[in-house]
Parts: sequence; C-alpha cells; structure tokens
Amino acid sequence: MKVLFASSEAYPFAMSGGLADVAGALPKALRKRLIGCRIIMPLYSCVSEEMRQKMTFICNITVPVSWRRQYCGVFEAHLDGVIYYLIDNQYYFNRDGLYGHYDDAERFAFFSRAVLEVIPHIGFTPDIIHCNDWQTALIPVYLDTIYRSSDPYKNIKTVFTIHNIQYQGKYGYELTGDVLGLPNGTESLVEYDNCVNLMKGAIQCSDKITTVSPTYSREILDPYYSHGLDSILKEFTYKLTGIVNGIDVDVYNSETDSLIYKNFTVGDTEGKAYNKAQLQKEMGLPEAPDVPLVGIVTRLVKHKGIDLVKCVFEDLLRADIQFAILGSGEWEFETFFHEMAQKYPEKVGLKLGFKPQLAHRIYAGADIFLMPSQSEPCGLAQMVALRYGTIPIVRETGGLNDTISDSGDGLGNGFTFKSYNAHDMLETIWRALAGYAEKDGWRLLRDRAMKCDNSWGTSANAYIRLYKEIISN
Repeated sequence: MKVLFASSEAYPFAMSGGLADVAGALPKALRKRLIGCRIIMPLYSCVSEEMRQKMTFICNITVPVSWRRQYCGVFEAHLDGVIYYLIDNQYYFNRDGLYGHYDDAERFAFFSRAVLEVIPHIGFTPDIIHCNDWQTALIPVYLDTIYRSSDPYKNIKTVFTIHNIQYQGKYGYELTGDVLGLPNGTESLVEYDNCVNLMKGAIQCSDKITTVSPTYSREILDPYYSHGLDSILKEFTYKLTGIVNGIDVDVYNSETDSLIYKNFTVGDTEGKAYNKAQLQKEMGLPEAPDVPLVGIVTRLVKHKGIDLVKCVFEDLLRADIQFAILGSGEWEFETFFHEMAQKYPEKVGLKLGFKPQLAHRIYAGADIFLMPSQSEPCGLAQMVALRYGTIPIVRETGGLNDTISDSGDGLGNGFTFKSYNAHDMLETIWRALAGYAEKDGWRLLRDRAMKCDNSWGTSANAYIRLYKEIISN
C-alpha cells in the first residue's frame, strides 16, 4: 500500500503548530508498519540550510493555476526512513511565515495542483493521497474534476483530515475563475453558504473524512462546534470517522528527555520531586515539596479556557497552591496573569512567550496540569503531561475527552468536568487537590498516568485499517 501524505507543514522542515507534528510523526509510524508513506509539502524560505543540505533536486515542471502556468521545482529528502518531496516556487513560498498572506488561496491552489502534477515525475503512484486541512482541500476536488479520467490517477483514493474546523479556506466567489480554474459546471463543489469554501469541496469529494479524535468527529456535527459546516457534514456522515492523534514518545520521555532537570522513571518519586524543586526555583517560587504545583502551558486565549481560569483564580490562590504558567496570547490575559504574579509572588510563577525547554520542565516538574479548553480537536499537552506523571485536569471535549478519564472511579488518569463553567472547573480542581493530599493514592495515580500508551502506533494502526477499507471498496 502506498500513501502520499500532503501537508502544508511538516516537522522538521517547517512548522507553525500541531499539524507539523502529525505530518512528521504519522508517516514515520506508518513506515514502521510497512506502509509506503511519503510526505509532500511546500519548500518555504524558513527551511533551514541544514535541512536544505539533505535535499536533492529531482526535476522541474510547470503547473497550471487557472489561466497561467507557474514554475514548480521538486526536491527530495530522506529523513528517519521517510521520503519527503518539497515543492519549490519562489513567488509563492519565499515569504516570511507560512500563512496569513493576501494570496493564500492562490498559493495553496498552486500547491494542490502541484501535488497531482508531480506524481508522474517522482516514480511513486500512491493508492491514497492523505490531505490535511484547508490548504490541501483542493486536491480531492482537482483529482475528481480534472485528473480522474487519465493514468496514473484513475484508481487513487483520497482521505481528508480536519485538524481544526475553524479554518476552512473561505473566500469570495471571484476566486473561482481567476484562481481555482475549475472546469465549467463544477464550481458548486466549492460553493457553500454564499462564499467559496475549500474545506467543503474536500468534504464532498474525498473518499473518507477524518478528524483528530472520535469525540471531535461527533462534536463538529453540532452547530456549536462546526463553524457553519454541520449541514454538509451531516450529509456525508457516512464518510466521517475520528482517530485520535498520538505523541512522539521518544521526544516526550521522562527517562531520556535532555531538556528536563533530571531524568526519572515510573515510581521514581525522588526524580519527580527534584524536577519540581528545580522548576519552583526557575519560576521564582518558594521550594515547597508538599504544596501542589499546577502547570499551565498554553496560548492565553479564551478558546483555551483561560477566561474560566481568570474568573476563579483568586479563589484558588486562597488555598495552599502554586502555579507555573507559560504562554502568550490576548493582552487581557497576559496583563491579568502579570498582575497576579506581582500580587502573589509566592504562588504564581509566570513566563510570557513560548520556551520549549521550559515547557518540558513544567510537564516534568508540576504535579497537576490544567487544560480547561472550550474546544480541543485533539490536544497534545494532556498526553505529554501523562508521560511525566503530571495529572491533567481537563474539560470533556474533543481529544481531551478521548484521552483523559476521571480518576474518581479509581481507574482513571486525571480529573474531568463537563460544562464550560468556571465553578465546575473549580470544583474539579478542589477534587484534584484533595486527591493530591492522599499521598499513597496520588502515587498510584501518577504511576498509572505514566503507563498510558498514547504513542503513534495505535493511531497508525487505525489509519491502516481505514486505508484498507477505502482500497477494498
């Protein structure tokens, strides 16, 4: 079985978020299971010289973008057993940042056509093209409307993964003729709710639609979560499935992680305690081994539930508790937490921005990890926290619901609450603090958390079953 994984970003070449982690890890896990999976992505100017040294020029062709033809260079790189193809066009991709440009629709229309155009030139005809988010949403549309009738495209199937339904590739109708270049009579495939919607086209044309967790696949059928796409998703529910993302267990490993203060294993209470003491010191907090330390690593935005935290934060600070907070975001929340750190210096440690090393140290040193998201398609931080024996408190949404279960039954790996309500969250935090006070029970919970398997292996096996189902049909 051969899979071409099309993504607008992939670790370690270019990344802006979780999509790059998925694109860097899932194909590698598939390869280990003898699936011929290769990655295709744009060659951005931000790709480092070190990575460019690993690339070999394959060929150059021209790619149609509506009425014009554009240069397309194809480079190949081999990394960790996976082959990457990088699509070069200086006009479209030699820019600061991956996204947010005035002509993003044209840039990724070019990339989508290029993915299909290069197939005869790379010696790799996939059984399945696995597309990801709106930037690759036109691949299934172009395949069905332009390429399907000719070799080598006749038998290629498509999977489209929605990583975050909020970003759909929505534009005005004027885009259809001048940029997309769809054949006459097929424009309706990308028209939805009085605009061009590229994700809608992928939903309609793909053989299967996946999301990054089972709960999220159900949530996006609800108008509250769907950002307007619920009606088209309900029409094609038979295509929809949810497969939870994994994490790279080699990167996030308490036994080998070089970024934390000291490595430790399951059951190693001294190693965990050392990381906590050093984290308290780095965050400017008193070293207090028995005071519960709550970690927050997030964007400081409402979407991540930070408004709930703000609402009850001073109530929490009346308890014997400490916080280690890392993140950046909306001015309102940055200012609030800065004020709290000034007012309660012995209880609130704050670092604004994103510092990967400190993030690892918070995962390793905190006792509790707070993640009360309003919505979370999958989420990685809660699974990472488990790897370091840091117990998550999460809201039951998206992938948080699929990876964290409440320990009230003596079997779970964290603490959960359902309603998006500050006082429901507060009550759950009180339960967690009561659990922390029971040292023997907390030790069992921590060991159970560290033994959870959230590796990419389980997810890769689920994708393989899906691919086999598509091909057999």
